[in-house]
Amino acid sequence: MSSSLVVCEVDASLQEKLKKFRFRKETSNAAILMKIDMEKQLVILEEEYENISLDELREELPERQPRYIVYSYKLTHGDGRVSYPLCFIFSSPVGCKPEQQMMYAGSKNRLVQSADLTKIFEVRNADDLTEEWLKEKLSFFR
Repeated sequence: MSSSLVVCEVDASLQEKLKKFRFRKETSNAAILMKIDMEKQLVILEEEYENISLDELREELPERQPRYIVYSYKLTHGDGRVSYPLCFIFSSPVGCKPEQQMMYAGSKNRLVQSADLTKIFEVRNADDLTEEWLKEKLSFFR
């Protein structure tokens, strides 16, 4: 029954890149955009972005295809402290192919575990991916 669910492996070079990304020294917002290579059934790097806002990142997302995003965000707290939470965002737009959606959903946990991420969010409509949305989601981790 569950043998039909395909869970994709994470590309080794992507795992290494995610490890380095976690310990980056830069203080700007940055993102790693990932997709699944359907033929190889492998989570691979699509693009890396430095100094990118969520508004700019939203424009980079395909309209009808799921994507995984790891986003390093500069968060200024109400008391003036600054933190840099590493956020995993699963973009799964309405209208993408069901088999694609299942493959991404089925592979999400393996990617999250291999990258050792704890702040995991999902967005169904790219328009919702705003700084206000992210701040609201992160407020649960205080």
